[in-house]
Amino acid sequence: MEQEVRELMVEQLKDTFSAEKQALRCMQKAVRKASTPALRDGIQMHIEQTQVQIERVEQIMESLKIRPGRKVCEAMRGLVEEAQHEIEEHEKGPVLDLVIVAGMQRIEHYEIAAYGTNIAIARALGEQEAVGLLSETLEEEKQTDLKLTEVTEQHIMAAALEGEGGGEKASSGLQNRSKAS
Repeated sequence: MEQEVRELMVEQLKDTFSAEKQALRCMQKAVRKASTPALRDGIQMHIEQTQVQIERVEQIMESLKIRPGRKVCEAMRGLVEEAQHEIEEHEKGPVLDLVIVAGMQRIEHYEIAAYGTNIAIARALGEQEAVGLLSETLEEEKQTDLKLTEVTEQHIMAAALEGEGGGEKASSGLQNRSKAS
């Protein structure tokens, strides 16, 4: 049974490696579309952090003599495709920034779940170095998720609700709500 669990860990690490690389490419595109400075800065910071996270996963795989191979994380592919599709549907402004945050938080939540599973498996197999590196990344992913919520609440939401640069749809939606009150 332990061999099966070890094989599962190998597959999960390959999946995580693929997921991080896909998320990195998505963030590199999203940062160019974001208009709120705090969001752009946060994405840029997480891009740099993700590059280190990829290096950590590579370090773990190297120590366990695992090659990443060509495995593609299909879940991340779907999350990235959905985020990119939604981004294309909006013009630059606070509503697009909300769309970017929504896509990024879905990605972060997937990564949080993946790292939590990876840590549990590595711990069960006595792979303490992997547990330490994965735990460090898990904490960073949780912090990024919290930061995205904070940026939304402090810098984006009010502008999106006011329709500031968000196009006619945001303004007319507010007017319709006001008339209904």
